[in-house]
Amino acid sequence: MIKVSPDIAGIIPYPPGKPMEELERELGIKGSIKLASNENPLGPSPKAVAAIRKGLEKIQRYPDGAGYYLREALAEKWKVEPSQVIIGNGSNEIIELLVRTFILPGDEAIMADPSFSLYPLVVTTGHGKPVQIPLKEGRHDLAQMAKAITPKTKLIFVCNPNNPTGTMVDKREVARFLLRVPKRILVIFDEAYAEYATDPDFPQTIDSLREGASVIFLRTFSKIYGLAGLRIGYGISRPEVIDYMNRVRQPFNTNLPAQQGALAALSDEAHVSKSLRINQEGKEFLCRQFDEMGLSYFRSETNFIYFNLNGSEPALGKKVFTALLHKGVIIRHLEGRHLRVTIGLPKENRRFIQSLKEVLSLK
Repeated sequence: MIKVSPDIAGIIPYPPGKPMEELERELGIKGSIKLASNENPLGPSPKAVAAIRKGLEKIQRYPDGAGYYLREALAEKWKVEPSQVIIGNGSNEIIELLVRTFILPGDEAIMADPSFSLYPLVVTTGHGKPVQIPLKEGRHDLAQMAKAITPKTKLIFVCNPNNPTGTMVDKREVARFLLRVPKRILVIFDEAYAEYATDPDFPQTIDSLREGASVIFLRTFSKIYGLAGLRIGYGISRPEVIDYMNRVRQPFNTNLPAQQGALAALSDEAHVSKSLRINQEGKEFLCRQFDEMGLSYFRSETNFIYFNLNGSEPALGKKVFTALLHKGVIIRHLEGRHLRVTIGLPKENRRFIQSLKEVLSLK
């Protein structure tokens, strides 16, 4: 028998969802709507689609291993040097690169709980120790995270806005937190949903970077840019941090259509603005409906809402999730009575609310 590290053997694999077509076949339904994975319901920018199609004409060639043109465009957007930018196969890969680069066996990485499920998984596979600090009223408890720092701490993950709760920590909280973090520790601000944040107090991590803080911030083209299927994201930090990460990065880690699609999407500000408007209108509609139904939820700065069914039955969330599934409405069950729904197009939001009302009336 091949031996494997206990760290690896103890991991519970991420449960992949079935394709929508397969679910419809199994359940005998048609016309399902997927509001589970926080995708942009408008899809990608037409400019990105055109660039992707053009890129297909050259897919016999390897992509640019350095992502030269995309890195140049991102450097211009953020007013940094290209040496401060790294692109990855989704921001997920950049999280993995951070752990591979900076975590040694036994090192610790601090993160919130619940937060993005990839953090503890990747830290464990890197033979590090995830240190999970419970959220406080659905938000990162930065004070407790700072208290958890030990000589073994190498990384701190701050998912802002947070997945799955949709909440954020503001710029004043972040500034106080960074004053308490030693410069030897790299703070990772995972900002996959930052383009959806409308709160004026949402922190601008680029300012902390310019002020000398030991930080890296991650963004993705999977959310508001609508390119989830292409898997491309990026990170920005000090040049020496990016240099070390590039030493462990695969040379052709992002494909040609992804690079060209992302480059075109970056320039289509009108599509981003429309996506944000549709999301904001949908969020307001869903929150009004939840209020009328007496359901509690966290104020979201993202394109999803984390809500609570408020019942006394612990398994109610799973039952409601399953009942909605049979109605062709796919959302995400998290734990107990907690569910997460992606904000969709107006007709999708209305269908979700109508189905939810029908299901809850049976309880």
